Amino acid sequence: MTVPKVRAVNIAEMLSQTARRLPDATAIVHGSVRWSWRELDEGADRVCAALRRSGVRTGQCVMLHGRNHPEYIQALYGVWRAGAAVAPTNVRLTPDDIAVIADVCRPVAMIASTGTDEHVDAARRITGLPAGTLWIGGHDGPDGLAALPPAGPGEAAAAEVEPGSHAWYFFTSGTSGSPKAAILTHDQLGFVITNHAADLMPGLSEADVSLAVAPLSHGAGVHLLPQVARGAATVIPASPGLRPEAVWELVERERVTNMFTVPTILTTLVEHPAVHEFEHTSLRHVIYAGAPMLNADRDHALDVLGPVLVQYYGLGEVTGNITVLSPAEHRRPQLGEYEVGTCGRPRTGMQIAVLDGEGAELEPGAIGEICVAGPAVCAGYLGNEKATATAFAGGWFHTGDLGAVDEQGYLYITGRASDMYISGGSNIHPRDIEEKLIAHPAVAEVAVLGMPHPKWGEIGVAVWVAQSGAEADEAELLGWLEPRLARYKMPKQILRWAELPKSGYGKVVKRTIHDQLTAAGWTAPD
Repeated sequence: MTVPKVRAVNIAEMLSQTARRLPDATAIVHGSVRWSWRELDEGADRVCAALRRSGVRTGQCVMLHGRNHPEYIQALYGVWRAGAAVAPTNVRLTPDDIAVIADVCRPVAMIASTGTDEHVDAARRITGLPAGTLWIGGHDGPDGLAALPPAGPGEAAAAEVEPGSHAWYFFTSGTSGSPKAAILTHDQLGFVITNHAADLMPGLSEADVSLAVAPLSHGAGVHLLPQVARGAATVIPASPGLRPEAVWELVERERVTNMFTVPTILTTLVEHPAVHEFEHTSLRHVIYAGAPMLNADRDHALDVLGPVLVQYYGLGEVTGNITVLSPAEHRRPQLGEYEVGTCGRPRTGMQIAVLDGEGAELEPGAIGEICVAGPAVCAGYLGNEKATATAFAGGWFHTGDLGAVDEQGYLYITGRASDMYISGGSNIHPRDIEEKLIAHPAVAEVAVLGMPHPKWGEIGVAVWVAQSGAEADEAELLGWLEPRLARYKMPKQILRWAELPKSGYGKVVKRTIHDQLTAAGWTAPD
């Protein structure tokens, strides 16, 4: 039988559809700037035409290194319309980081925020950027997005794509090892958009307003896609960095209904006094993901905001589509002895398995590696067959996270496989210890990790940050843990730091804590 050629839907088509349906409705708000869907769509046309004139062809890569800005969104859809794959990078990365990433994805062109010339130069040293650079955010020259001429006839027709055509190179956050580029395809992202709208924000429509408080280069960018598909406006704070008072003022003024964030940002927002100074009852879905949220922080957010929290669990490789925990399902009981809350049930159309070291599926309640299958899983790692084969061993995508499911299929994450340490022959998962320490009133943040020990192999070291004005010492915290934790799990050292190192995506980086302890001459206590 002859297999017909099948066409996929270019992600940029969703912007075109919304612009035809809602041409004059608000698409983007950024300070005094308010773009309509027609204006955003025409801007994407200009980017598409400029890339094609410079020689960018279907299937090639364009690197996008920029701060959150209306022109960033214009660039995203312009790249896709041209048929190229986009490789977004976090603006906190160094030029050396950009060089490493460029060596993986081999961009032929770059779109970057003004003031990031060193980052562009780093990419140019790797590939030459033969198709040149376009600039976001008030660039005066002809290569600035604001100065691009309108697209001519046929110059901005959306490129035809097939199932499996590359759309987004989603780079791992770099908390362990060299960055890898998960291949996200046009058809896969089409499923993710539908799934996000159904599972995370039921009823999403042009009546909604979304606030972008996290970098659009990663999870917040994926969260943007269903807003565009449904015609919901996106509000981008004009102030640099995270200013909670500005966020809550925007929520009130623009009647924001949903936002995507990560636990550290959400905790910062709900602990700031401004949350009580501005009206936020318009919020229906406050979505958090990217790292586990400690129970105490989650419960405080629920108390402040009400039943609007939506948690999802997922990796860049699965585009966030592993589990969902709706507002009504928060505060579900813990699993057994572990003081960890559930991260939810399998997303629509996805399947989860908890496997042992031999690849066999475990019974409910047993801890093993969390593995997943379904149409949201990436198409592998770009140019890295070894990593792809390892990640997909046995047909499942292996997350590297440890956890268990209960009898109803709800998933509980106990930690990263790489975070687990072995002390005296016992496997110890830091998450359980961290949950118990964060419940102490003096502890604002904490990270527990294994450090080498000549007798026990590894011992637990807890590094913590104090609440403002609070005091506690090691003896007090150990005394707090003693009745709450099995003796073999007790950390052997508790160190107070002014702050914990975090990645550009707000995650605590335990590898950096380990390296800083080692560089400071850390030695195992007696």
